[in-house]
Amino acid sequence: MKIKAIRARAVAAPMKRPLATSTGTLTETALLLIDLQTDSGIVGRSYLFGIGRHNLKPIAALMAAMAEMLAGDAVAPFELEAKLRKRYTLLGVHNIVLFAMSGIDMAAWDALGQAHKLPLVRLLGGTPRPVRAYNSNGLGIMPLRPLVKEAVELVREGFGAVKLRLGRASARDDLGALRAVKKSIGPTIVLMVDFNQGLTVAEAIRRGRMIDEEGGVTWIEEPARADDFAGNARIARDVATPIQIGENFMGPEQMAQALAAGACDYAMPDVQRIGGVTGWMRAAALAQAAGMEMSSHLFPELSCHLLAVTPTCHWLEYVDWAAPILREPLRLKDGHVLIPERPGSGMQWDEKAVRRFQI
Repeated sequence: MKIKAIRARAVAAPMKRPLATSTGTLTETALLLIDLQTDSGIVGRSYLFGIGRHNLKPIAALMAAMAEMLAGDAVAPFELEAKLRKRYTLLGVHNIVLFAMSGIDMAAWDALGQAHKLPLVRLLGGTPRPVRAYNSNGLGIMPLRPLVKEAVELVREGFGAVKLRLGRASARDDLGALRAVKKSIGPTIVLMVDFNQGLTVAEAIRRGRMIDEEGGVTWIEEPARADDFAGNARIARDVATPIQIGENFMGPEQMAQALAAGACDYAMPDVQRIGGVTGWMRAAALAQAAGMEMSSHLFPELSCHLLAVTPTCHWLEYVDWAAPILREPLRLKDGHVLIPERPGSGMQWDEKAVRRFQI
């Protein structure tokens, strides 16, 4: 099975709940939909998250250049990755270069699963099973009354865990939000908090210790700049609540550097930044070797397959951001994502919706 062409389409899907963080507010989901067309008629699918629609055009341009390089090559993800890494060595395999490579990698693995008539989890040697998830569809930075209302709604959607965004102007305001959400959801619901890199190292330690005193928080995510591994190591040493980073690891190499620096207690790679399915499997081996629990960041449709074969599987971050353009969105049961038994990743586009949201 060989690559015939790779098509990329940009869409802006509506979000049920706008999400405000310390870095800005998302009101729509900017996605790049990828179709890897093969000479056998199979189409491998994946998508990339562009943060904002203005980022999709340069990623698509990179994808088009890579598609020319790979035309006629066998759908063999490890070989495709090696070829692209060699071609982009001097430019650097980071940021949107790595995003584009990851998108191709994910689509190639999807095509392989379809060719073998196996869901991705089985292709990787695992079995489909429910994967524990937390609801990450809201709880942004907002006034307390709507925040509390949203917390209750997210739990009522069938989840036993939710994530609260912090990083307000003052520690007092953050603590007020934390207390209000804890009170509204009760002690049996697992609660994570995320600063989205919004603090200095010193302030992260100060607020982290306040969270320690409050108790009841499973992890503190990205309290300071994500690539400051030395700074995050200081935070991890001085704060009792576990520190979670990883969504901004650029490839397994950077994850290895973070683990060597002691920059976190937990890791949560993002399949788009870690290098697709291929990069994820290498990251999972690093986490296993370090004895570190590993969660996912976004991309639940693919991450559920990958966490099911991750030895130190921890939590899946569930968002429904791609659901508007999918023919069959993920199914949930008792706070778990159910891995579809469809071949490959199981994603198929709702072409009518794609046309409606295409940009």
